[in-house]
Amino acid sequence: MVNRTNIILLSVALLPTLAFAQTPQGNTTNQSFSKAKKIMQKQIYTNPVDMKTIYCGADFNNQKYVTLPSGFSTDVYKKRVKRWEAEHVVPAENFGRSFTEWREGAKVCVDSKGKSFKGRKCAEKANPEYRLMQSDLYNLYPAVGAVNAARQNYNYVMLPKTASKDYRSFGSCDMIIDKKDHDAQPPERARGVIARTYMYFEAVYPSYKMSRQQRQLMTAWDKQYPVSKWECERAAKIQKIQGNVDPILASRCKNIG
Repeated sequence: MVNRTNIILLSVALLPTLAFAQTPQGNTTNQSFSKAKKIMQKQIYTNPVDMKTIYCGADFNNQKYVTLPSGFSTDVYKKRVKRWEAEHVVPAENFGRSFTEWREGAKVCVDSKGKSFKGRKCAEKANPEYRLMQSDLYNLYPAVGAVNAARQNYNYVMLPKTASKDYRSFGSCDMIIDKKDHDAQPPERARGVIARTYMYFEAVYPSYKMSRQQRQLMTAWDKQYPVSKWECERAAKIQKIQGNVDPILASRCKNIG
């Protein structure tokens, strides 16, 4: 006869394990941002149809050289328009500031002249968790270098429609930067991708939390701009390489053929 008490005790003992198994995880396999960029180039963006930058939809080749769309223009970072760069959709500083090494430095963060340093360089040197977050492929998208540089770590928002002298634009590429308030309004083509990336980051990294206002905007964009077939194919590639599931896209991609 089966001992019912033993079964109950065994079930209770397994609960933490089951809960852990069901908890979404972020990147646990690659701590190298440099390696992540090479993976993007060599293993993810391999089909010419999909080789387009996130904001401007600019074509690029397997050497990372960008063909700018007709009408694109920029008055800043002109030396960075010819090649795509890996854009952190959730900026490194936004999650990096949760690490002590970023804010205060660490014992190992001393340069060759004996001077202490902090910020991104220290977090990358001293904290493996930060390195994993920085190298998470789900958060990395190709962007025209000049646009990536101009966006910096600015939050995504919907800007007032009235034109402002403090706005920076890129001609036919509908990316708008508010230089005064340090905000960025992305083109419609990027909003759904951005929303689901932010939602992923919050789901898998307990140290990262969106503000209430930010979460409302991302929820709205997620609904307004549904997932695409390529977004799901890209996630499948990353899952195979990086090893973890994007729980947001796993849910959204169920009905994508």
